[in-house]
Amino acid sequence: MTTSTLRRALTTTATVGVLLLAATACSDDSSAEQTPTTASASSSAPASAPASASASPTGSDRSTPMDIRVTIDGQEVEATLNDSPAARDLASLLPLTLDLKDFHGTERIADPPRKLITENAPEPLAPKAGDLAYFAPWGNLAIFHKDGPSASEDLLVLGHIDADADVLSGADRITIEAAS
Repeated sequence: MTTSTLRRALTTTATVGVLLLAATACSDDSSAEQTPTTASASSSAPASAPASASASPTGSDRSTPMDIRVTIDGQEVEATLNDSPAARDLASLLPLTLDLKDFHGTERIADPPRKLITENAPEPLAPKAGDLAYFAPWGNLAIFHKDGPSASEDLLVLGHIDADADVLSGADRITIEAAS
C-alpha cells in the first residue's frame, strides 16, 4: 500500500468517524437505536471506496455538500460541490463565468483562472453524466454530459450539476456562484 493510499484511507476513516460521532450527538434517544447507514458502501463500489455521509447516484458526494448556483447559457440549474479540498478551492474562486468547449463528445471543458489544489484528494471515481470534475494535469474543469471513462487519479470529481444531458452537451457558457 502506497503512502498516498494509506493517507487517503486514514483521512477517510477519520472523516467517517467524526461524521458518525456528530450524527450520534445530534440525534435524540429514539433514533439512537437505529443503525447508521454511513458505515456501509454500496455493493457496486469497490472495497477501497470511501463511505459518504449520504448516498448519491453519481457517487460524487464526499462529505458535506456545498450548494452552488449554476447558470448554463442563461438557465439556472441546481448544483452542489462536494467537500473535497479541490472543491473547496474551486469555491474560493467563485463567482466564475467560463466559456465551454466540447471534449471527445463526452464532456464540456473550461479553464479556471488558476490550477486547483489536489493534495489529499479522495479516492478516484469514474465520472457520471452531470458530474463537475477537475482534470489535474491540464488544470481544467469538465462537465460530463455522458458517463466518463474509468476512475483516474488525475480526474477529481468536485460535485454534480442537476441538468439534462441535452442542456449540458450543448452548453457554451457556465456561471458558478456561491449559493446565498
